[in-house]
Amino acid sequence: MNLPRFLETREPAWRALEELVRQAGTSRPEHLGPAGILRLGTAYRSAVADLAFARRAFPDAPATLRLETLVERARTLVYAHRQRRTSPWAFAAGGYWRLVRALGGWLALSAAALLVPALVVGVWAALDPAVAATLVPDSFIDGAAPPDLDRGLSSSDSAAFSSELFTNNIRVTFLSFVAGVGFALPAVLLVAYNGAILGAVLGLAAANGNLGTVLRMVTAHGALELTCIVVAAAAGMAAGWRLVDPGDRPRGHALRDAARPAVLVVAGTAPFLVLCGVVEGFVSPAGWPAVAVVALGLGLAGGYWALVRRLGRA
Repeated sequence: MNLPRFLETREPAWRALEELVRQAGTSRPEHLGPAGILRLGTAYRSAVADLAFARRAFPDAPATLRLETLVERARTLVYAHRQRRTSPWAFAAGGYWRLVRALGGWLALSAAALLVPALVVGVWAALDPAVAATLVPDSFIDGAAPPDLDRGLSSSDSAAFSSELFTNNIRVTFLSFVAGVGFALPAVLLVAYNGAILGAVLGLAAANGNLGTVLRMVTAHGALELTCIVVAAAAGMAAGWRLVDPGDRPRGHALRDAARPAVLVVAGTAPFLVLCGVVEGFVSPAGWPAVAVVALGLGLAGGYWALVRRLGRA
C-alpha cells in the first residue's frame, strides 16, 4: 500500500478520533458520555495499529508525525487516571516514604558515591596529611587541623566549623538533586566529590589528633544531613536517567513524569534539614558526652531509614 492510498482509507478514522479528543479536552473523557468513551477506545486502538504500520512503511512522512501526536493525546485520555489531591498529613505519613523507598537502587548508588570516596580519601589523608590538606577547603582546615599546638577548639571555632559543614551539606543536598536531573552522572560526581572532602577532613583530623573533637561537633546532625544528601541525589538521578533511557516515550515526557515524584522527595526531605539545623544549633555546641552525641546522631539517621522501611511499603 502506498502513502496516498493509506491516507485515503485511514484519514477519516483519524479525523473522527481528533474530534473525540477535541470534545474530551485535555483530561475530561467523561464529557463524551458512555457511548463516546467506547468510540474513543475503539478509535484509539485503530489509530495505534495505523501508527505501527506507518512507522514501518512511511517513517519520514509528515502524516506519521501527525498520527504520533494524535495517538499520544488520545492515550492520555484512554489510560490516564484522575489524580486525587493528597493531604500534607497523608504525604508525611506514607506518600513521602513510599517515594523514597521506590528509589531503590538509586539510593544504593548515591550512598556508594558518597561513602566510598570518603573512606578511600579518609585513609589517604590520615597517612599523608600534608598532601591531603590541599584538598580541604580553607573554611574547614582549622577544624580538621588547628594551626597551633592546642588540639582542642574554642567554642566559637567549634560553632563556626560545625555551621560551615551544615551550610555546605544543605548546598550539596539541593545541588545534587539539580545535577542529577542532568543525565544522572553529574550528581554521582558531585556526591563523590563531597564524600572525598568529608573523608579528607576526617582523615586530616585523625592525623592531627583532632578526630574525636570533630566527630563530637558534627555527628549529632551530620548523619542525618548525609542521609538527606543521599536521598536528594538519588531522586535527581532517578529523574535524570529518564533522559538517558526514556523507554518508548519522548524524553521530555519521560522526564516530566519522573520529575514530579523527585521534586516531592526533595520537598519532603527539606524538614529533616531543618531538624539538622536545630540539632546543630542547640546540641552540637553544647558539649554533650561523646556517647550521647553518637547515640543522637545514629538515632536520627537510623530512625529515618526505619521509617523508610516501615512506612515505605506499598
